[in-house]
This record gives sequence, structure tokens and C-alpha cells, in this order.
Amino acid sequence: MISQSFTVLNPSGFHARPTKVFVQAASAFPCKINVLKGGKKVNGKSSLSMLTLGIQQNEEVTLEVDGEQEEQAFNTLSELLTKIFEE
Repeated sequence: MISQSFTVLNPSGFHARPTKVFVQAASAFPCKINVLKGGKKVNGKSSLSMLTLGIQQNEEVTLEVDGEQEEQAFNTLSELLTKIFEE
């Protein structure tokens, strides 16, 4: 399992569009993907679950990836967590 914390840089946080991009990328991998914020852990492959975290700019989240292709998934998803999306 790979686990690391990241600070979200996107000025709008993780609203619908960045969440959709993240979930689509996460769903391409067979491994288990969780995102944690403030003691709450959700499935990173579920848009609704991700949106319930209410992730805002400069908040810290933890990405947990476990299973087949975990390194590739971690590299792809960690980049998305810290990406600034153009609005």
C-alpha cells in the first residue's frame, strides 16, 4: 500500500469537474483507491463519495492506493490532486 498526504492547489478545490477527472482516472486502475480528509475515508472511484469530502483549496488530503498497479495509479492520481485546473 502507498499512502501520502497532499495539499490541494486548485483555487476552486475539488468541485464537480476536477472530481470527475480524478474519478475517471482512478477507475482506470484495478487497485483499491481511498481519499481521506479530516478523519473521513471515501472510495476514490466514486464521484458522490469524493464530493462529500468538500475539498477546498489548501486543504490536506491523504491518498491511499493498494493492489495491482498501485504505483502507476499513485503517480497519476497524486498529480491530479495537486493540479490547478483551468476554469
